[in-house]
Amino acid sequence: MTTDQPRRAVLITGAATGIGAATARRFIKEGWQVAINCLDASQRDAADAIAAAATAPGQKAVVLEGDVTRDADCVSVVERAVAAFGKLDALVNAAGISKMVPQPDLHGLSADDFQRIYAVNTIGMFQMIRAAAPHLKATGKGAVVNITSRAGVTGGGSSIAYAASKGASNTLTLSLARVLAPEIRVNAVCPALTEHGFVERLAPESFAERKARQIAVSPLKQIGKPEEVAEAIHWLIASGSMMTGSLVDLDFGMHLNAT
Repeated sequence: MTTDQPRRAVLITGAATGIGAATARRFIKEGWQVAINCLDASQRDAADAIAAAATAPGQKAVVLEGDVTRDADCVSVVERAVAAFGKLDALVNAAGISKMVPQPDLHGLSADDFQRIYAVNTIGMFQMIRAAAPHLKATGKGAVVNITSRAGVTGGGSSIAYAASKGASNTLTLSLARVLAPEIRVNAVCPALTEHGFVERLAPESFAERKARQIAVSPLKQIGKPEEVAEAIHWLIASGSMMTGSLVDLDFGMHLNAT
């Protein structure tokens, strides 16, 4: 990047941990201005550590606390990012939650569980895009990447509520890609099981079983790493100029097993 080119700016939700954190680090490495959204003060130290890597001349990373389930927070986070950078070129929706419930256990999920999971995974995603849209449109070539899940395609995953929310997020991606074109591209990545995610944190034994199963059945015999998902996200935003409304499988070829 030459000195006469303004640095592009990206806002990443859920960027203190997991795929969101890896994505923030990837954009910082590429010289972007990065707004790192975290939920609250409990995640502040982790977010600050990521922001500290933005050391290139003229580069800045800011940490913005905010709850994506609250529309006022979404608007505030976006406005603070734009105030810091003067513009917003891209948005990555990485905030997400789940509850570990075996799928046959239909009584293990309540309406409150569904509403809580949807509030973050789907409604929060919509609210963030709505808040960011005017600023992304102003660039004439804005980009959004939503992190959904292979569960949203197959109905698998950590719980039925999680899978349903991610399926809704995939549909949301398609709808918004249509209505926000041509100024904004909207795509989603649908990762299979990855390391250092909520499954590994919340249920280590289940994670080990899922990991072994994925390695056994995937044609590429692998499990994902957050950095690999971040690489795909960066490419979609920085280079995927022909793509919008795409749901990108990051599943090591497991879709090939469908009959």
